[in-house]
Amino acid sequence: MMSASALRTLDELHDRLDLHSGDIQAKRSAFWTMLALSGVIATAGVITDSTATVIGAMIIAPLSTPILGMALGVVTGSLRLIARSATVVALGALVVILIGLVGSAAMFDVPDIMQNSQISSRTSPRVMDLVAAIATGLAGSFAIARRDLGDVLPGVAIAISLVPPLAVAGVCFGSGDFLHGLGALLLFLSNVAALVTACVLVLAISGYTAAAQHDGAFRRGHAYLAVGAFLVVVAIPITVNTVTQIVVAKWVSDVRAAATIWIADTPRGHIENVDSNGARITVDVRSPDLPPPLEVLMSDLERTVPSWLEVTIVHTQGERIPE
Repeated sequence: MMSASALRTLDELHDRLDLHSGDIQAKRSAFWTMLALSGVIATAGVITDSTATVIGAMIIAPLSTPILGMALGVVTGSLRLIARSATVVALGALVVILIGLVGSAAMFDVPDIMQNSQISSRTSPRVMDLVAAIATGLAGSFAIARRDLGDVLPGVAIAISLVPPLAVAGVCFGSGDFLHGLGALLLFLSNVAALVTACVLVLAISGYTAAAQHDGAFRRGHAYLAVGAFLVVVAIPITVNTVTQIVVAKWVSDVRAAATIWIADTPRGHIENVDSNGARITVDVRSPDLPPPLEVLMSDLERTVPSWLEVTIVHTQGERIPE
């Protein structure tokens, strides 16, 4: 429980997080202007693979405001605030995705899309991404609730990735890469779920539930369940993806080890790279002479990787210069 003197009042939180209260016209114009600009900056940063540019988009992105407004609506039992804030979040996400779609027209060749670190790092969310998002959400929620922690908000804005995954989704969709686009959307949704969950916890233990109207208690119970269900729903595919990545990494390691032993007796032969793509693992081999028979390697792999996994050997005859 935080000191009452350090906490913002419920009215102050409403004024900060509800875009439909106070000076509505000024709030809306500022929100949509900054969101559009952050979307353009994020898309430019993604296309040019510029981390600094993407961070700039994170700092000015206002999308966390209506997301935290959803959490405030859950705590206070205000279905109207939840619905209004959720609508703004959905429309804002659509705007950034459309900006990414337009930006994809200036994108490089589609086969190279996953060579971009800004894209590849945001299309395959893992459990640790969700954990980090929850921790970031807790920090941001404390900063919103307290009057003396406003200075931490820029750092929170950088840590919680909201606009960049949407820009990545738009670029991927515009490039025809729908699978990775959906992965970026999953990252965005997981961050939204983490932010709402963390904010609900902080506001609830800070006493804002008691300060709200008591006639919303029944609705709050259902809202808490909905938030928990939302978090579970996004956590399931993230968990599956994490486990899959761990298993595939183990298979890649096993293939690399077997291939290294297989090529060891070939003079100046070595493994250039071992890479995975779906159900295929590709082994790049380089040697001046022909490598040993493939049957030897495949026989060893039968004992270490599943039979349905396709292992492709790409041999380049030659040697590095200088060797």
